Amino acid sequence: MFGLKFGGKSKKGIGIEITSEKVNLVQLRRKGQSSFKLVTYASVELPEGTVEEGRILDPVALGEIIRSLLAEKKVKLKKVATALPGRETVSRLIRLPAEIPDMELREMVLNQEASLYLPFPREDADVDYQKLGTALDDDGIERIEILMVATPKEVTDSYINVLEIAQLQVDIVEVSSFALIRALHNELARYSTIAEAVAIVDIEYEATEITVTVDGVPQFSRTFPIGTAQIQNAQLRAINLPPRRTTDMEMLGSMSVPVQSMDTVGLAGGGGSTPGDAAIMRVVGDLSDELRRSIDFYTSQSPGSDVVQLLIAGPGACIGQLNEFFSQRLGIAASAIDPIATMGITVDGEIPIQDRMSLSVVLGLGLREV
Repeated sequence: MFGLKFGGKSKKGIGIEITSEKVNLVQLRRKGQSSFKLVTYASVELPEGTVEEGRILDPVALGEIIRSLLAEKKVKLKKVATALPGRETVSRLIRLPAEIPDMELREMVLNQEASLYLPFPREDADVDYQKLGTALDDDGIERIEILMVATPKEVTDSYINVLEIAQLQVDIVEVSSFALIRALHNELARYSTIAEAVAIVDIEYEATEITVTVDGVPQFSRTFPIGTAQIQNAQLRAINLPPRRTTDMEMLGSMSVPVQSMDTVGLAGGGGSTPGDAAIMRVVGDLSDELRRSIDFYTSQSPGSDVVQLLIAGPGACIGQLNEFFSQRLGIAASAIDPIATMGITVDGEIPIQDRMSLSVVLGLGLREV
C-alpha cells in the first residue's frame, strides 16, 4: 500500500507524519496550478515509549493522541496519507527487458525480484513498484527501469492500525523519502541532467537519512543513528546540563556550527571555542564522515554520476552554518531547505523557521492529498 507516484489526482485529505518524537499534521489547499495554502498545521509531542526507532509501541495511545489533535484543530477530513521511516523499508532500482508484458512483469517484480533483495521473508512483506522509463543497455537491449519498495507487513499494519484507531481512512502509506522528494520537487528540478546527482540529507530526531536522487528519482539511501537528539544532548552534557528526551527547537535554532578557517580544515579538534561548540563539532563531524562514506559508496557504484548538491532538510536543517560546514568538509555545495518557501506555500500567521524546517515530509504527504 505504497504511493510511488510523485503526485496524483485530488483526494482532499490530510498528511500525518509519525516520528519517535512527535506527530505532525497538515492540510493543504491548492491556490493555482502550482501554489498552495496551508489550511491546517498542528504538531504534538509524544510520551516516551510511544514510538521508538520507527516502531509503534503503543498504538492505542498514539491513535487517541491523533484523534484528540484532529478534534482540537476541528479537522473534518477523514482521508490521510502517512509515511514509514526509511530504516523500515527496502528500495531497489531494477532493470528488466522492456518487452515483458505488464502482468508477467508484475509477477516477476513482486515475487521473483523482491525475493532476491529482501532481508526478510517475502510472505512477511508488503511490496510495490513503479515503472520509471526505458533505455538501451550496453548490449543494445531495451530495458525498463523499475523502482521497487518493500517493508515488513507488521510495520505497515501498525501504522494503518493507529490511523484507524484515530478514526481516519488510510489513503496511502508511502516511504518518508518519497514524500520528501515530492516536497523538494522545485529545488530538485534545478539539477535535472542525467549526470547530476543530488543528495537529500534529512536530519531527524533519532537518525539521519541520506537519499541520493538523479532527476528526482531515488538511486540510493542509507540511515545512520545520528540526529538532533545526539547534537543537542552532546552540547548539554558539555555544559554540565542533563540531556533531554525531546528536541528543544529554540535551542536547536540558536545553535551554530563553528566553521573552520581553511588552514584548520580537517584537523582533529579544530574549531569550537567553547565546550558546547566543541561538542557540536564532534557530532556533526561524525555525521559528515557518514555522509562522505555514503556518497563515496554511491559514486563507486554509479560511475559518471557525481553528487553536485546537498539539500539539508528536517529539524537539523535549522542549525546555523551547518550547510557551510558540510560544504567545507565534503567539497559539495550545500543548502538548508525551508519547505514552505520552496513549495510556494502561503501561511496565515508566522511559523518559526526552526519549525518550518521540520515540515518537509509532512508537507510532501499533504501534497498527495490536495
